[in-house]
Amino acid sequence: MHVHAKRASVFMGACLASNQALGDWTLNMAPGVTGSSNEIFDLHMTILWICVVIGIAVFAVMFWSIFAHRKSKGYKPAHFHENTVVEVLWTIIPFVILVVMAIPATATLVDMYDSSESDIDIKVTGYQWKWKYDYLNEEFGYFSNMKTSQDEIYNRIQKNEHYLLDVDNPMVIPVGKKVRFLLTANDVIHSWWVPAFGVKKDAIPGFINETWTRVDEPGIYRGQCTELCGRNHAYMPVVVKAVPEEEYNEWVAEQQASAERERELTEKDWSLEELMERGEQAYQTACAACHQADGSGMPPAFPALKGSQMVLEDVQAHLDVVVNGVPGSAMQAFGDQLSEVDLAAVITYERNAWGNDTGEVVTPKQVFDYKNEE
Repeated sequence: MHVHAKRASVFMGACLASNQALGDWTLNMAPGVTGSSNEIFDLHMTILWICVVIGIAVFAVMFWSIFAHRKSKGYKPAHFHENTVVEVLWTIIPFVILVVMAIPATATLVDMYDSSESDIDIKVTGYQWKWKYDYLNEEFGYFSNMKTSQDEIYNRIQKNEHYLLDVDNPMVIPVGKKVRFLLTANDVIHSWWVPAFGVKKDAIPGFINETWTRVDEPGIYRGQCTELCGRNHAYMPVVVKAVPEEEYNEWVAEQQASAERERELTEKDWSLEELMERGEQAYQTACAACHQADGSGMPPAFPALKGSQMVLEDVQAHLDVVVNGVPGSAMQAFGDQLSEVDLAAVITYERNAWGNDTGEVVTPKQVFDYKNEE
C-alpha cells in the first residue's frame, strides 16, 4: 500500500506541475509556410470534419434507435436480412464518401510529387549522424552537424532554447524559389523531415528519392531525422534557413570562395599548434560522441584513443582507420566527410591530446597523397 500511495503522490505532483515543467503539446497539425504544407493542413481538416459529421450522424441514429425503440416500450427488433434497399445504401454511401475524400487527397499528392522545373537542386545525404548538402547547380557542398554540446547533453551546463535542434551549418535556400531535394544515404536509412515545409522523405543507401519545397516566408525552420538510424539518431537535427534571393546569392558567393580557400589550405605549411587548435574542433564535431571528449572511448564498441598503441605508434594505421573506417564496425570512413586539412588536424590532435604527446604532425599534404595512392 505504501508503494501505491507513493506512486499516486508522484502522479498527482506531475499533474499539478507548472506549465514550465511540461512540454508544449497541441491537439492538431500546425499550418506550415509552404503551399504544400498548407494543402496538407487543409486536406487534414477536410477529412477531419467529414469524419466528425459521419460520427455525429451514426451515433445520433444509434442513440435515437436505442432510446425510441427500447424493449420497455414494447418494440421488437426489425430484421433487415437480404433487404436490397439497405444493402444498396450502405454500399453506395461509403463509396460516395470515399470518392469525395479521394479527389482532394489525389490532387494534393500529385502536387507533392511534382518536383519538375526546379530553380535549385540540392543533394541531401544522410550519414551517421549528420547531413551533407551538395548544391548541384553551384558546385559546392558541406556537412551540417548538431551544434548542441556534450556538456548540455550530460546536464553539465544549462540547455539552450534549441537543445538538440541546432546545427553548425544550416541549409540555406531562397524564398519564392522551387527547391528540389535529391535524398540518399551513405550508410543506413535516414529520413529528412521539416514539419513547416510538409516535407518528409526517406534517405536510402543506393537510391535517390525526390521531393521539393517553395518557402514563402523568410525564417529558420527546424526538423529532425525520423528514421531510427543508430545510437545517435536523436542527435541528427535538420535546420533550414530561408532568406531573400539577394542574400542567398551573396551567401553562395561566400561559400564558393570558402571552398576555394579550403582547397588552397592543403598546400599550406601548418604548425603543430595550428593543427591542434583546428583538430580539437573537428574532433568535438565528428568524433567526441563515440570516443568521448577526453578520448576515453566506450569499449568495446568505441575503443579509447587516450594511450592507444595505434595512436601512439603506427601513424599509417591511424591514417588508414580515420580515412577508410573499419568495415563491420561502427567506425565509419571520414575520407569523404572531412577535408584533407581537417583529417590531418584531427589525426594530429588525437596523437598529441590527453597526454599522448607524440609530438608528431600529420600534414594535409600527407593525407592528400595517401588518398591518391589508394
